[in-house]
Amino acid sequence: MIRNITVGIDVGSSTTRVVVGEFIKGEKNPKIIGAGESISWGMRRGYVVDAFALAKSIKNAIGVAEKSSGVKIKRAFVAVGGVTLRGENISGSAIISKADGEVTTLDVNKAEADAEENLNLNNKKVIQISPISFRLDGKEVLGRLEGMRGTKLEIKALFVTYSIQHLEDLLAAIAEAGVETIDVIPTPLAASHIALSEKQKIVGVALVDIGHQTTSLSVFENGVLMSVNTFGIGSCDITNDIALGLKIPLEEAESLKLGNVLQDHSKKKLDEIIEARLSDIFELIENYLKKIKRAELLPAGIIFIGGGSNIPNLAEFSKSALKLPSSLGTTDFFGNLKTKLRDTSWFTTLGLVISGRENSGYSEGTLKNLFRDLKNTIKSSIKQLMP
Repeated sequence: MIRNITVGIDVGSSTTRVVVGEFIKGEKNPKIIGAGESISWGMRRGYVVDAFALAKSIKNAIGVAEKSSGVKIKRAFVAVGGVTLRGENISGSAIISKADGEVTTLDVNKAEADAEENLNLNNKKVIQISPISFRLDGKEVLGRLEGMRGTKLEIKALFVTYSIQHLEDLLAAIAEAGVETIDVIPTPLAASHIALSEKQKIVGVALVDIGHQTTSLSVFENGVLMSVNTFGIGSCDITNDIALGLKIPLEEAESLKLGNVLQDHSKKKLDEIIEARLSDIFELIENYLKKIKRAELLPAGIIFIGGGSNIPNLAEFSKSALKLPSSLGTTDFFGNLKTKLRDTSWFTTLGLVISGRENSGYSEGTLKNLFRDLKNTIKSSIKQLMP
């Protein structure tokens, strides 16, 4: 009997995580049959600085996941995040090709292609196209386009891009670890499958992932991803501030950041240090929400995930600073089962498994071009890694 197995790999700046899921007929969610993690050596703010060290880290996490699942991991879906992950809203148009004016998938693809031509890539690669709105002869179209009749189709779409160099280096390290990449999926999109409900995505919500060295902000509205941005600041910056401010080792600073026993340290001073750095993060978020005209205008508010979301009173501080409903990400994925995978740091990896089943929503042409272009480059990158 052939088993329907899907594997997700999330290579973060601090930790590499691997999840193995099995889809069973009749079940809504996959059964998680294995997971593994290891410290990410060779990563900084989401990009590769030492490919050999990173490949070893990936191998270690895969080894743990293989042992716990009993499955040999050969192929996987891979999350892409870090400081060069960006989203740009671009418009494009196409004249309807059929003589009778009937809109076809070809017309939609032509409008997408026209929008992509208006995008200044400049050493970036498109890894996701998310249509936001369509207009046919100047009137907005809701729902299915195919079958309607008109003359001119216009599209507004979000193009999620990533540094081509960083993508090549990441995929080369994964290949060096002995795993073939099936698809690459933006980390916010993967995590949204676990952290957000369809209702939240429809009314308007921001997903904020506070990682070790970066913070990503993604906004969903009308059920689609409409904006993505990443900031080069993360929870390790808070740890460093505490270590400097209280003159203590990093390990102790990390423990204090997460609300553990204060010992001889002043709680007031600790809170001031943490709030000062969180204020920097919230200022970046607020400025970006203002830029896209969504400041104080997201009914479902802010949902926090990632290792930095474990900071005590984070949601309360966010409500005050951003004037939006704020809460920590949760999931009913596991029912009442107690597991470490409930920690929101695992949401991206779990979401990769879900994305695998849903085909990840990529533009087929974009993905084919992406992996065709990268295939030889990855081989070349691996050769460059060799002494």
